[in-house]
Amino acid sequence: MILSICIPTYNRTSHLNNCLNSIVIAKKKFKEFKFEVCISDNNSKIDPFEIVKNYKKELDIIYKRNNKNLGFAYNAIQVVSMAKGEYSWLIGDDDLIMPNTFIYLNKILYSNIDKDFFFVNSCHLEASFLKDFPHPFNTDRVENKKMKKISELKEDRSVKFLELIDPNVSWEFLTGIFLSIFKTKKWLNEAKSIDMEKIIKPGTWSTLENTFLHSIASMRAFKNSNAYICSRPLSINLWGVREWGSLYEFVEIIRIPELLDYHRSQGLSFKNYFYCKNFSLRNFGSYIIKIIIGGETKGRHYLDFNKHILKNMIFPNFYFSFVIVLFRKIFQLFTFKLKK
Repeated sequence: MILSICIPTYNRTSHLNNCLNSIVIAKKKFKEFKFEVCISDNNSKIDPFEIVKNYKKELDIIYKRNNKNLGFAYNAIQVVSMAKGEYSWLIGDDDLIMPNTFIYLNKILYSNIDKDFFFVNSCHLEASFLKDFPHPFNTDRVENKKMKKISELKEDRSVKFLELIDPNVSWEFLTGIFLSIFKTKKWLNEAKSIDMEKIIKPGTWSTLENTFLHSIASMRAFKNSNAYICSRPLSINLWGVREWGSLYEFVEIIRIPELLDYHRSQGLSFKNYFYCKNFSLRNFGSYIIKIIIGGETKGRHYLDFNKHILKNMIFPNFYFSFVIVLFRKIFQLFTFKLKK
């Protein structure tokens, strides 16, 4: 079997239904593609087994339900542990597969057997768009809809893995699990070797390890590997679903720069590190103000002055982002006075 689609799920039966239906639609477009679907439920309030059971005739599904909520990061390890495919593709239960995905994946995977890691582009779609249609949602309805791509790359190409750590490839530096297909065993070996106490530490995104386990494991496993860029979007990433939305600013200006520090320790060149880290701080000024004012709901209790502020003061965007905030305030004040 070439691919395992791995779905960690928790309290999203409606979205999981849409996700699985999108996989069925893609399979009907190209029945020759060999894959399985692995689902690990993180002890949802409502067991999604009835939803899963509806798709067992059309999909090769392995389903397990945890006895307790293990946290997202550990559940991701659990679901990849279930995989039998040479490659795994972690996707969220709120993600959708494009109708022609398997046609392209079949060609890409079998034509690049020397690659350990594949960047696969994705599109954004407001979750509210789905409300106007019957469920499970039919992804054929988005075939001609214009959606914003995560990456603006226009050509497929072979690269070294470290070349993927670039805002021109992905502005969030591969932190979205749905953006990568990887060699199952190599990824799993590294994921299991990460400090388990940090992975299971209570609190949403309380550590770098439970925020970006996938990215850390991928860096450790594939930093010396050949990779491939698939510029064509093969999935749809829904906006407006994630329960941790209040921590968005924290993730962007605290956890992502912290992840880049980790990548530097794993071999990312200083030149690329400086470029990427500076880019990641472009919104620091406005976001840190929101975090400080917002308190715990915005992640203020996770802030470490030395690590998250002092360490970033060598980068130009740290200062430029505050200048932008100042100019915005001056402009707002000026326009307000003109209106009066």
